[in-house]
Amino acid sequence: MASYLITGCAGFIGSHLAEKLLEQGNNVLGIDNFDPFYDKKIKERNLSNALKTQNFTFRELDLKNALDLSKIDQHIDIVIHLAAKAGVLPSLKDPIAYINDNVLATQNLLNFCKEKEIRKFVFASSSSIYGNNKNIPFNESDTVDHPISTYAASKKACELLNYTAHHLYKLDVVNLRFFTVFGPRQRPDLAIHKFIKLIDEDKEIAMYGDGSTGRDYTFVSDTVQGIIGACNYISNHSSVYEIINLGNNQPVKLSTLIQTIEKVMNKKAKIKQMPMQPGDVDITFANIEKAKNLFAYAPSTSLEEGISHFVKWYNEQKA
Repeated sequence: MASYLITGCAGFIGSHLAEKLLEQGNNVLGIDNFDPFYDKKIKERNLSNALKTQNFTFRELDLKNALDLSKIDQHIDIVIHLAAKAGVLPSLKDPIAYINDNVLATQNLLNFCKEKEIRKFVFASSSSIYGNNKNIPFNESDTVDHPISTYAASKKACELLNYTAHHLYKLDVVNLRFFTVFGPRQRPDLAIHKFIKLIDEDKEIAMYGDGSTGRDYTFVSDTVQGIIGACNYISNHSSVYEIINLGNNQPVKLSTLIQTIEKVMNKKAKIKQMPMQPGDVDITFANIEKAKNLFAYAPSTSLEEGISHFVKWYNEQKA
């Protein structure tokens, strides 16, 4: 049994991760600031299962406020830093908020680890760091010096801060680059959730570009499996600094995604074709050999299976 601190625990991935770690008998301290990017009630519903568990403690606080962090006195073995201001397009409109909520908050958390002598740190990075990388599939060793959104730049900055903390404070760090995670509880602004809601309501969906852009859609339970694998790896090794892709290694075209949703819902989409959006990349495609080799990462959920799980959850939320 270990004691985990999960930031962003009321979010999509964080709530699933907290439940899985609790199910395994661990202690979990969850932090969230209920950022108003989407409805607080959604996040409270995400937390409802974890809050029923004796080994779970929740603290509402903002990582930008170092004083709030300093009040935490529980024993912590591993920090899993998922909290971030999310979204590529919104980051173009309010870049300062992304620097504060992502970069400043991460530095505060690293300072907290140093002060509390916490040695293990797992960070949620992003495939957006790769930008319009020409090397397919994306490898962790690829140069990522050309982010095309403030969100991507903030995640790259955090990886660099994490390396500095590793070098200066001997903090063991794994940066996990997530690839388009989807499934029940997915944020309402993301494509799969948005498409299913609009199709259900007989409204048009916007298809940006000609449908040929591709994403490496990864089901949330596979991502959670990867995070826990990284935690186990970092627990059993020292002097660790790693960057690791957590994807599905199977990019899907936007047009194929829409067709799959139509099949699962048994309903045709009304498509409005739109120009490509600034900050959007053409494709994401993860090489996942490193994750396989280090902690036997093995994503197993197909797109259609994952969409089916999501639609079932979506319908239950409506009821």
